[in-house]
Amino acid sequence: MGLENGSLVTEFILLGLTNDPDLQLPLFLLFLLIYTTTAVGNLALITLIALNSHLHTPMYFFLLNLSCIDLCYSSVITPKMLMNFLVRKNIISYMGCMTQLYFFCFFAICECCVLTSMAYDRYVAICNPLLYNITMSPKVCSYLMLGSYIMGFSGAMIHTGCILRLTFCDRNIINHYFCDLFPLLQLSCTSTYANEIEILIVGGKDIIVPSVIIFTSYGFILSNILQMRSTAGMSKAFSTCSSHILAVSLFFGSCAFMYLQPSSPGSMDQGKVSSVFYTIVVPMMNPLIYSFRNKDVKIALRKIFGKRRFS
Repeated sequence: MGLENGSLVTEFILLGLTNDPDLQLPLFLLFLLIYTTTAVGNLALITLIALNSHLHTPMYFFLLNLSCIDLCYSSVITPKMLMNFLVRKNIISYMGCMTQLYFFCFFAICECCVLTSMAYDRYVAICNPLLYNITMSPKVCSYLMLGSYIMGFSGAMIHTGCILRLTFCDRNIINHYFCDLFPLLQLSCTSTYANEIEILIVGGKDIIVPSVIIFTSYGFILSNILQMRSTAGMSKAFSTCSSHILAVSLFFGSCAFMYLQPSSPGSMDQGKVSSVFYTIVVPMMNPLIYSFRNKDVKIALRKIFGKRRFS
């Protein structure tokens, strides 16, 4: 093969989630259902927030962006994964693989930053309600989102740029269902030591720092909740916070398991299972946990469906 962008490999073969032929169709139907639910849920939330002026608040501004990110994030990964279940040899070009890697990193880092902004927003709303309108002004919210996208862009550029410097000589079978960092490192015929250090440093910064901020914010929130006199209010707040903490723990926990440890061929099968949570399950869960259980969203839905029935 000819040399292409410093690589002797011009295409990769994705092994997918499993090689068991009996599981291909059931898994295809399961993940097709998950992807459909993800797309419908996030599109519905985007439309609802955009059309309802009562939801034009900082909390729903972040939710709108989170839904856009989740929809794009899932679409970068899942369609190619579904193809794995239908074809014997799922081939992706070298540039296609690098493009998928870039957008995966971009949307994953953006999601980390947006979840952090949402946790801070809830902290200010519950612990400092009198200063909420000043602290979370439209200008501040816009800066937080701009910072999230800048972090995603820079992090994705670093990760993808470090992979592009590697040479892939003859091995081109990726033991994964998408072009991820560690599976690609295992195929390189040049030293990957610098890449592994880069992943631990940059990935650690993108996972550990947001995790600390998020759980610190929820720690203050829970402390404030415990001081409430109303049992009903305390129970409702606990229910909401526990759902949010579950979603955040699932996302950051599975990411940490995958990226905050040295790569090894034996860990890839476990890594594939872990990856399912932060690439496929969490984007489906977020609209349900962060919004559709919310009272404001239910009221907005009733208004929309009520107007349609009246018409």
